[in-house]
Amino acid sequence: MFARTVRMQLKPNNVPQFTETMERDVIPVLRQQPGFKDEVTFLPADGSSEAVAISFWEKRENADAYQRGAYSEVLKSVAKVADGTPQVQTSEVSNSTWHKIAAR
Repeated sequence: MFARTVRMQLKPNNVPQFTETMERDVIPVLRQQPGFKDEVTFLPADGSSEAVAISFWEKRENADAYQRGAYSEVLKSVAKVADGTPQVQTSEVSNSTWHKIAAR
């Protein structure tokens, strides 16, 4: 399994709008992508403005295809609530109790 971690600074007072954008615009696009498994989004609990979204994919190729294609549509939606360009990091998943993945 493969993961994409996206970190972004939210514009001031945009947490509710960010949540709505994820539900209305981003998650439906993700669900249409081949190999997409799950999306987990984290919001700041301490009043800071960084949001983190982690998407899980069957294979790296699926995540790469999303990056080359539909991600540009997602960036346009997120630009309304994010301050600057989101930063993307990719990873192999080594453990997950939710997805029943054990370390190799």
